[in-house]
Amino acid sequence: MGSTSKSVVDLIEASSGVHFSGFHMDSLEQGVKEMELTTASATEDLHKQPFVIGVAGGAASGKTTVCDLIIQQLHDQRVVLVNQDSFYHNLTEEELTQVHDYNFDHPDAFDTEKLLCVMEKLRHGQAVDIPNYDLKSYKNNVFPARRVNPSDVILLEGILIFHDQRVRDLMNMKIFVDTDADVRLARRIRRDTVEKSRDIGTVLDQYSKFVKPAFDDFILPTKKYADIIIPRGGDNHVAIDLIVQHIRTKLGQHDLCKIYPNLYVIHSTFQIRGMHTLIRDAQTTKHDFVFYADRLIRLVVEHGLGHLPFTEKQVITPTGSVYTGVDFCKRLCGVSVIRSGESMENALRACCKGIKIGKILIHREGDNGQQLIYEKLPSDISERHVLLLDPILGTGNSAVQAISLLLRKGVPESNIIFLNLISAPQGVHVVCKSFPRIKIVTSEIEMGLNNDFRVIPGMGEFGDRYFGTDDDDPQVVAPSQ
Repeated sequence: MGSTSKSVVDLIEASSGVHFSGFHMDSLEQGVKEMELTTASATEDLHKQPFVIGVAGGAASGKTTVCDLIIQQLHDQRVVLVNQDSFYHNLTEEELTQVHDYNFDHPDAFDTEKLLCVMEKLRHGQAVDIPNYDLKSYKNNVFPARRVNPSDVILLEGILIFHDQRVRDLMNMKIFVDTDADVRLARRIRRDTVEKSRDIGTVLDQYSKFVKPAFDDFILPTKKYADIIIPRGGDNHVAIDLIVQHIRTKLGQHDLCKIYPNLYVIHSTFQIRGMHTLIRDAQTTKHDFVFYADRLIRLVVEHGLGHLPFTEKQVITPTGSVYTGVDFCKRLCGVSVIRSGESMENALRACCKGIKIGKILIHREGDNGQQLIYEKLPSDISERHVLLLDPILGTGNSAVQAISLLLRKGVPESNIIFLNLISAPQGVHVVCKSFPRIKIVTSEIEMGLNNDFRVIPGMGEFGDRYFGTDDDDPQVVAPSQ
């Protein structure tokens, strides 16, 4: 055996010890502070996350009506409405003397810092007191504050809630209510003359002086940030029905799926829970562990294949009829992270006849933190969709290394689907934040990592249990050259 093959065998044997999602952690000194920060941040984010919906649009566009309809249809959920109008700055005595020249439609009119503080508390499960702004005295301390408790859904409504990126980043869904300017003006005239007892001349003067310029300069440009644009506002019942259906779907998902739209957890059933129970049991025999792990892996692989692009295809059935279906993605390959990832190769081969499978080995050696990476990948991998195989996503470090290698090989980030059996929240945070365009498909989200960076509750050393090896008897061979 040549020196190159020998070095590969040495690396593979070394990797058969305690490993974390393919990452051998011989030394934790380097980067331990970064890991502690990441873990702390992840733990903080693991609190029951509300689904935050931003509803923006011009004044009198129908934002409140849209919010009311969403609340009505989500009657079986805890929903709270937060209005940006509650966070107007108190006017000074000088500003009060010239209130008709004060621009309430300008971003500077709002106390965005206070809004951010309130939203952060709600997102982290804390009750808050939201001021009731008095539009006659232009003060927020005239009436008692409104107590708002943590909820499943937070509707944040206002003309300029998309203007500040920090506020946008809090939202899981952004809706822009797009209503014709003439309709908005007519509604504003009706509202201000009836509800606020203003004469029509004052209303039109304020509209031309402040409202329309502010809409053109500050509100309309934020339309580009919207995920959904609703024409006609509250009159568009079809759009609102679709939005409510989407919200219900999201509420039924794991909290991390609300944060990361590129994370997919396969739908759990009693069969899946039963298989997880067996492979997590320390007393399960190797034969049973492999059998049920293979079943779960097959489900994950099938789900992952469902995220590949498909093209329409028509065929003639034996009855002479035309059947319109889809054609499978042809440019596809698998890449397994040695050693545990190799346990997923048989399921992939069973689903994709003749598929090419590459290998990646990641190892941390000594105290210098040097990354030694062995790779054997298809020469045309940059032209393929890649299914990255590793049953455990723990810290996310090895996943980042593997994905970074694929990107250096020219694989587009959006062409990578990362398949694993179980995922720690910390690893999900690391991978999704580093590579927001890849897809992660897993069968279960774990509680987290312990002080040794092991996944808990986890299933132990997956490679050792699957291949029947232990630290003293690494039964692995070099990948074929």
